[in-house]
Amino acid sequence: MNRTLVICKPDAVERGLAGEIVARLERKRLRLVAAELRLLDRATAARHYAEHEGKPFYEGLLAFITRSPVMLLVVEGPPETWRIVRALMGATDPADAAPGTIRGDLAIETTENLVHGSDSAASAAREIALFFPALAG
Repeated sequence: MNRTLVICKPDAVERGLAGEIVARLERKRLRLVAAELRLLDRATAARHYAEHEGKPFYEGLLAFITRSPVMLLVVEGPPETWRIVRALMGATDPADAAPGTIRGDLAIETTENLVHGSDSAASAAREIALFFPALAG
């Protein structure tokens, strides 16, 4: 089985949508391996979003992801589980996200689009190691 990381971002937790997101993952037959409600510190958030450092939206992204708790999830499923999660999430811009996706049904802003999912198997391994080091390997 393959694993990937999902983050229910602060807006999802604030709006009470973390359970809905977990339910959608589970209905897709993905298995929850780990879950933790955590307030991210700036250093951890900076490591997670390192590829965006120097971009105009970087500081706002760090402020957003650290403003209140996130729900960190590791889900397990078939090969390329990360691709299944990305399809469930929908397009980054909720205006482009298809109905039936998390963002298409529940989000309205690109800057607060409820959920993060690893964008490759390599990213999933790196992100799981960052947030759940005991599961790395």
